[in-house]
Amino acid sequence: MDRPVKVAAAAIEDGAGVRIWRVFPSPEYGSFDPFVLLDEFFVKKGTGFPEHQHRGFEAVTYMIDGAFRHKDTLGNDTTVLEGGAQRFSAGKGIVHSEMPGSDEGCHGFQLWINLPIHLKRSEPEYQQVNPEQIKTEVNGNVEIRTILGGNSPVKHFTPAQFKDFRLSGASSLSLPIPFHNGFLYVYSGEVETEYGPLMAHEALFLKKTGVIQVDAKDPVRFIMVSGNPLNQPIVIRGSFVE
Repeated sequence: MDRPVKVAAAAIEDGAGVRIWRVFPSPEYGSFDPFVLLDEFFVKKGTGFPEHQHRGFEAVTYMIDGAFRHKDTLGNDTTVLEGGAQRFSAGKGIVHSEMPGSDEGCHGFQLWINLPIHLKRSEPEYQQVNPEQIKTEVNGNVEIRTILGGNSPVKHFTPAQFKDFRLSGASSLSLPIPFHNGFLYVYSGEVETEYGPLMAHEALFLKKTGVIQVDAKDPVRFIMVSGNPLNQPIVIRGSFVE
């Protein structure tokens, strides 16, 4: 895939009754090196992800609304608040659970990033980043929150950038793609790009560095993610990435 590709996220259920828009992997598209999976999740009271094991990748969870409680075999028991993030490197193996942090439920993103082969059997790690630690820039109608890359405090092994864009009105943006593989995913509203429109729950995948033009007539929210491919196989075995 060298030309830009537009993909519609699939509405699925995962964990214990969690409603998800799964952007990838998909049977038609697979993953997007170095990224393994992207889910936009909606966790309500009585649903969640009970204790389960991961291995071979690192994951970043970013909260849009509500709170998410994380418990793991490293002894962590933390609650990630709206606007905050958590990151774990599963390495050789970690067992954790992710459940609603309040009765109101929560909404967020989870991005899985492949680990280089030499780190697949490394010791697992966990990090929580509070909302006030996430860099936020406001310029007119545009608010940008940097979750990965730049001066974000979120640690990660595989070079990547992850930004959340919130446009409160009509805007025109020229957005840099710093790494070779990048994608834009709209989670509310609609944007126009040089490759056509993107509506809510649609993603545009690009294999290039450079700049993409994004225009909006109305309020819209979207994320942009990019990273350098590791050029190694991504083999998903349930919750393990080999």
